[in-house]
Amino acid sequence: MGERSGIEWTEATWNPTTGCDRVSAGCDNCYALTLAKRLKAMGAPKYQNDGDPRTSGPGFDLTLHRGVLRAPYGWRTPRTVFVNSMSDLFHARVPLDFVRQVFAVMADTPEHTYQVLTKRSRRLRRVAERLEWPPNVWMGVSVEGAAELARADDLRTVPAAVRFLSCEPLLGPLDGLDLTGIHWVIAGGESGPGHRPMEAAWVREIRDTCLRDEVAFFFKQWGGHTPKAGGRLLDGRTWDQLPLPVSV
Repeated sequence: MGERSGIEWTEATWNPTTGCDRVSAGCDNCYALTLAKRLKAMGAPKYQNDGDPRTSGPGFDLTLHRGVLRAPYGWRTPRTVFVNSMSDLFHARVPLDFVRQVFAVMADTPEHTYQVLTKRSRRLRRVAERLEWPPNVWMGVSVEGAAELARADDLRTVPAAVRFLSCEPLLGPLDGLDLTGIHWVIAGGESGPGHRPMEAAWVREIRDTCLRDEVAFFFKQWGGHTPKAGGRLLDGRTWDQLPLPVSV
């Protein structure tokens, strides 16, 4: 089923897969892994697959949940949905046929808007032409620092109605950020125990680039011990801009 979300830029989550493993520095304090451990301890059925603790951790092995594929058909009101908040749809162990099934459900429920986010942009780029891209699917990649800027290049090749960057947790400046073909940027600091600090200059540079290039900008949080510890104000105001879908 779809679950209400506390994430500011979406309304609900839908997890046809759960579990993941590390691909870059942005994964080091993974909120989903921490939550999966808690859900496993609570007995949640989706999170009982331990996998290899060296890579995935308790309850966080990559798992397909075919039983929830049809959940969107039962949602009575239109909603914005973060797909796989607890996983990565473009993980190498998710069969392409299953990815196609997820996309088919999204295409068949046009009343909802689906936001898909991946760190595995190379696979996304390789398989994008083998997927049907309905206008209600927004596709994003995580860009936590300059080392991940190439993910945006992969995303630019994808024929999604909205292409977006999630610069969260922002771990350094994004010097040379190119927003050509990008419609939305989310930025935010890391939260939780051991959170890594974010400098205001890094965020301002991203915001100013968005303003210059007329790209929607959403500032999620400063971060801290809890997500709300530092608040959401940037230079005295909130930034909650949303993109407009474009013709593809």
